[in-house]
Amino acid sequence: MSYNFFAYISRMRYIGRWSLMRNALPENIQEHSHMVAVIAHALGIIRRDVYGIECNPEECAAAALYHDCSEILTGDLPTPIKYHSVEIKDAYKQVEKLACSRLLETLPGEIRSSFAPFVGGETEDRYHDLVKAADKLSAYLKCIEERRTGNDEFLSAEKQTRKILEDSPLPEVKYFLEHFVPAFELTLDELGTIDTL
Repeated sequence: MSYNFFAYISRMRYIGRWSLMRNALPENIQEHSHMVAVIAHALGIIRRDVYGIECNPEECAAAALYHDCSEILTGDLPTPIKYHSVEIKDAYKQVEKLACSRLLETLPGEIRSSFAPFVGGETEDRYHDLVKAADKLSAYLKCIEERRTGNDEFLSAEKQTRKILEDSPLPEVKYFLEHFVPAFELTLDELGTIDTL
């Protein structure tokens, strides 16, 4: 018997983000999810290795990989609409939950329970603060990249997102902002080349 789960997952690349804004560098949810996973993994390592707090960075990364998988079936609802009111936010959460359930049904029964914590959000809930912070950091980096192309469309979003990140109570976010974000302002020549290439 054939199962559809990974065929659905591969379709994440067809779901565009930032649909209400002009994008110089279009981004889809597959690209976004990869970057969120990379950052969530880093935040988990920072939490564990820098601040000595128990954390499983690999679980953070896996939760982040699937954090937007419901959008394969729902599309990406723009943030101003999604958070317009409590009623819309709650209704959309129910739609997302249903979409995740439908995706899980496209897996063989013997492995479904292993995917359920990631696709269903249980692991994301456990590491909600880090996955949410990684999601916001990814959005901020997108804004920087758009500004660097000369696209002023993202200036307001960049400013608002930076403020949210600076106000974050998470020391991991401050560490990432201080140590890694400045490099996103550099060109490849400024980053330097790796001698072993």
